[in-house]
Amino acid sequence: MAALTVWRFPTAEGAENALELLRQLQKQQLISIADAACVSWPENRKKPKTTDLGSLTGTGALGGGFWGLLFGLIFLVPLLGMAVGAAIGALTGSLAHVGIDEEFITTVRSQVTPGTSALFVMSGDTVLDRVVEPFKETGATLLSTNLSAEEEARLRDAFGEAEEPQRR
Repeated sequence: MAALTVWRFPTAEGAENALELLRQLQKQQLISIADAACVSWPENRKKPKTTDLGSLTGTGALGGGFWGLLFGLIFLVPLLGMAVGAAIGALTGSLAHVGIDEEFITTVRSQVTPGTSALFVMSGDTVLDRVVEPFKETGATLLSTNLSAEEEARLRDAFGEAEEPQRR
């Protein structure tokens, strides 16, 4: 079963600083990263800076379209107001069928604010208790939603990069 995990850091630099820790945990086979993205929100900025971390995972399993949609729902929607409410409701509903519901979006939106940062990781085969402790030492707070194998497959179908043909 895959998990979309969000680690919130109390500083705008925290998520970026934790990337090396994430790489180490992957080398120790405590986490298997399928895709990842980073959000940094310096004080006095209207919106956060988002970065797809395909370089961390090789080729991201979901691609930039997924991260763009998710981050748009979390961070851009409150700025747009009611004018786009119906369309946003439809988008939120489309993510709910893959395990990312309104409660998850609201929780992340309320906790990742100016002056903080977050690391979003799509992973499988995670030894969660062995991963949580090192991240807590960085000051991170864990928010996550688990995805069933079926929900993960739906995400990959909807947002995954086209698979390369196998070479012989």
